[in-house]
Amino acid sequence: MDTKNIIAAISLSAAVIILYSLFFAPPPPDPKQIKTEKNKTTQNTSSEAPSLDQNDETIKISRKEALKEGKRIFFENENIKGSIALSGSKIDDLEFKNFKETLNGEDNVILLNPSKVKSGYYIETGWATTNKNIDIPNSKSVWEIEGNKKLTPNTPIKLIWLNNQNIKFKKEISIDNQYLFTVKQTIINNSEKTYNFYPYGQIIRNEVPEITNFFILHEGPIGVFNSELVEKDYDDIQDKSYSTNADRGFCGITDKFWITSLIPQENRKFRADFDYKNKFRTNFIETSATEIGANETKSNEIKVLIAAKEVRVIDEYAKKLNIEKLDLVIDWGYLYFLTKPMWFALDYFFKLLGNYGLAIIAVTVCIRIALFPLAQMSFKSMSRMKLLQPEMTRIKEVHKGDKMKLQQEMMALYKREKVNPMSGCLPILPMIFIFFALYKVLFVTLDGRHKPFFGYLKDLSERDPTSIFNLFGLINWTPPEFLLIGALPLFFGLTMWLQQKLNPAPPDPIQAKIFMFFPIFLTVILAPFPSGLLLYWCANNVLQMLQQYIVMRQTKVRTV
Repeated sequence: MDTKNIIAAISLSAAVIILYSLFFAPPPPDPKQIKTEKNKTTQNTSSEAPSLDQNDETIKISRKEALKEGKRIFFENENIKGSIALSGSKIDDLEFKNFKETLNGEDNVILLNPSKVKSGYYIETGWATTNKNIDIPNSKSVWEIEGNKKLTPNTPIKLIWLNNQNIKFKKEISIDNQYLFTVKQTIINNSEKTYNFYPYGQIIRNEVPEITNFFILHEGPIGVFNSELVEKDYDDIQDKSYSTNADRGFCGITDKFWITSLIPQENRKFRADFDYKNKFRTNFIETSATEIGANETKSNEIKVLIAAKEVRVIDEYAKKLNIEKLDLVIDWGYLYFLTKPMWFALDYFFKLLGNYGLAIIAVTVCIRIALFPLAQMSFKSMSRMKLLQPEMTRIKEVHKGDKMKLQQEMMALYKREKVNPMSGCLPILPMIFIFFALYKVLFVTLDGRHKPFFGYLKDLSERDPTSIFNLFGLINWTPPEFLLIGALPLFFGLTMWLQQKLNPAPPDPIQAKIFMFFPIFLTVILAPFPSGLLLYWCANNVLQMLQQYIVMRQTKVRTV
């Protein structure tokens, strides 16, 4: 692909985005409509299940102080550690043991925080009832521990709470070796009356976290209900709540790399809600009451998945728990058929070569091999076009006063030499999709996060950290972000310039001068992109130039 085609590809991509925003993207909501419809649901739902209350915490304290308040049960496995508050039996303290906040930092990624923390983010499970005369445990009820004092994969914990009606509530919480909690809720009715209860689970987040806010990535409430994927942004929920009924699926909140989700018991109908009232909430509640007669015991089971979005782990849980479309918590996008195979290819070569940068180069080689016939046809045509430049110039001079004759002679030349001027555009379309698929994979998956190449490139998911404006670190000065044009973008620009030299120059002198600046333009534009993506482009350009050079050496043209 020559420079003109790359420019065309970028322009086409921008045009697609603009056209989508103009004609297909949903229009911005009418402020008047928002005002009148705020807090209404987006779907009609009907059930006898009660609404779940939101308990607002007005006092905000530090995370350290919050974790010292009240008794807790600690949990730990190979991947996560944290604690469960006995007040409300909330899972409100969790950190990932194998992921750091920053590349060279020592602090683990902390996902969950207690409700009194400004960035509170926690999970509750329990029972609701329409009978106001029954005491049920709420977010402030203090549970008692029975048996094990620490939750591990080998030691589940049991919690007990007893009300004034002689009804005992029990929770047995277990954890696997990865990211899954199982909460078995049991009600023991030792009274002489029959009661109805509705099991529920909810995820509560006090505020909008720091998000990427990029259109190719969803962050916020998410769910799959009866095979339908539902994604809502935080501002969507602030404007208008969402509610739907389903008999299978899950609900949760997704971050770029992390997910919290609730999975109801199989074959139970439930109502799912996304709403906001001073805090964000994603929850479900079963719509059919669990009737518990006198001296009767009944149980319900809820799965709680709090995970780093590792592709194989999520896929494994989807299969193991029989959860349809759980893999879509990783935002593969509309090009799912390209992005996920791209990830599998990168993962295969990473395991084979042990370096994520080398894996990207290996995938690039495979892509070049797959597109070889198409590129070969394009390069042969461009090589002939370059050799035909003198003849084309001569024809233009001879027939510059007769446009019709000029066109006829040009077409005759193309036909005689079997040259198609448009053939250089053939690789554009697949390369656009491949480029975007790789960009998507590097952007949304954990695999490239904090993965090094060689030398100074320590994180292929981030931009090149060096800059030509401080001589790549030799000058003790940190340039502003827009001047961070590092060694890899410069190498990319160099390959673009060399590639340009292999292609026929535009016949128009002014156009030719303009095209001379495009390698510089593209270097500046692509400098903020992930260095892994630039590594792909550099490798692609080098292989492409090699192939093009070989084709040019083999190409001969008649000009008489």
